[in-house]
Amino acid sequence: LVPDQFQMCRRNLEVMHSIVRAARQTKSVCQKTFADMRWNCSSIQRAPSFGPDLLKGTRESAFVYALAAAAVTHSIAQACTSGELPLCSCGSVPSEVPGPDFRWGGCGDNLRYGLQLGTAFADSPLKSSKLGTQALKAVNLHNNAVGRQVLSDSLDTKCKCHGVSGSCSVKTCWKGLPSLDEIAFDLKSKYLAAIKVTHRLIGPRKQLIPKEMDVRPVKEEDLVYLINSPDYCMPNPHLGSLGTQDRQCNKTSVGSDSCNLMCCGRGYNTYTEEVVERCHCKYHWCCYVVCKKCRRKVERYVCK
Repeated sequence: LVPDQFQMCRRNLEVMHSIVRAARQTKSVCQKTFADMRWNCSSIQRAPSFGPDLLKGTRESAFVYALAAAAVTHSIAQACTSGELPLCSCGSVPSEVPGPDFRWGGCGDNLRYGLQLGTAFADSPLKSSKLGTQALKAVNLHNNAVGRQVLSDSLDTKCKCHGVSGSCSVKTCWKGLPSLDEIAFDLKSKYLAAIKVTHRLIGPRKQLIPKEMDVRPVKEEDLVYLINSPDYCMPNPHLGSLGTQDRQCNKTSVGSDSCNLMCCGRGYNTYTEEVVERCHCKYHWCCYVVCKKCRRKVERYVCK
């Protein structure tokens, strides 16, 4: 923690539970989102001691910074709603006029409070730390902001029906955030379209501009990176690549999890595994289900 984070911790000790939860979610959601790719976010496991691939402004670090920034805001906003935090409560009632078939009510996620504290916590190391170049700090701050913007744009109207026998004669609606998995899915699209940039003096101040001349200008919603990533095919500790040997691949896929792409053309080994599953399930009145156990053999494919 940097001094600003220490101060925030002392002033808002109860918020630290939300931040710890956000860190755990960032790790698990990142690995889940990239499970089908050569880089499967394994380098996040040692956080905050990141590997080289997350320290030098790569495309992967762009995703991790954006997701982590979104996760902190997301966690705090929902902690307000659930009553965990004494200094905040439900989000304010939306200013837009409700439709004829619903009314504002319930307890919306407090995005405003989440953004306020989440931004302070996530950005302060980049503003006060002497580590890293100005270009790296600018890139990481930009990607943090992208993560929070994707989260803010995802705030949506959620409703609950009231009425006799489940009829929807009256609907109560509020503004709520989706799961972090959905945010990560949107950020993965931005990761795939990320722009390589340089930090250059334009007019009175330095700005992030595309490295290649024929690329469109950087927008606020674009993820950006400074250096190319390794291909993650072979182990290389200096680059943070673990390689893909022994990774499971999909023989029938044509996507990133295909055996050709995942194994980088090295080929794969096939083995058979026996799995036990519930089967022939029957419902008994009232009220339980009885299943049998079935065994079947499944072929697995693993990169050489």
